[in-house]
Amino acid sequence: MIQPPERLPERDAAIEAMLPNVPFEGWTVRALRAGLVAAGLPEDDAAILFPGGAADMVAVFCDLADRRMTDAAGSLPETKVTDKVRALIALRLTMNRPHKEAIRRAMAVLALPSNARTAAAIMARTVDAIWHAAGDRSADVTWYTKRALLTAVYGATVLFWLHDTSDEDANTRAFIDRRLRGVGRLLRARGRAGSLLGRLRPA
Repeated sequence: MIQPPERLPERDAAIEAMLPNVPFEGWTVRALRAGLVAAGLPEDDAAILFPGGAADMVAVFCDLADRRMTDAAGSLPETKVTDKVRALIALRLTMNRPHKEAIRRAMAVLALPSNARTAAAIMARTVDAIWHAAGDRSADVTWYTKRALLTAVYGATVLFWLHDTSDEDANTRAFIDRRLRGVGRLLRARGRAGSLLGRLRPA
C-alpha cells in the first residue's frame, strides 16, 4: 500500500484554512500563508509544513478527503460492494462540492510532468480507500484489476463532475452509474473467461 503524506494536525488545519483562498490564489505559498494566519499558526511555518510546495499541499488535501470519506462510509445504507462504491464516489463529490474550483486548480498542479509520481500516488490511495471502505478485501489478481478499472472510472468521473452544473450533481451520478455498469460487465466477462480456462486445463 502506498504510504500517505505525513499526517499532522497543523497540516490539516492549514489546508482547511487556506481552501477559501485557493480559487483566487491557487495552491500557492501566498494562499498557504494566509491560511496559516487564519488558523492561528505562524505564517513562517509554510516551508516547514509543506516543503514540497503546491504538490505537497494537494497531496495533504486529497489525503484529508480520503480520511473523511472513510469516516463517513459507515453511515451509508448500501451493503453490496458495487452499490457502496457508487455511494462512496457520490459522497466524496458531495463533500468536495464547496471546493470544486480548488480541485480544478489541484488537477492543474498534478498535471505538471514533475508531479506525475505524486498524482499517481494520490489516485492509488484514493482508489484503495474507496475499495476498502466498500468492504472489498480481494487479494488475488482481481485486486489489481478492480483498482485499475476504478482508477479509470474515478478519474473520468471527476473530470465530468468539474463541468457538471446539474442540481445535486444529478448528471454526474448518472455518469457514475453508466461507468460502473460497464465495469460490472467487464468483471463478469473476465470471471467467465477465467472459469472456462480453468475447465480447459489438463488435469
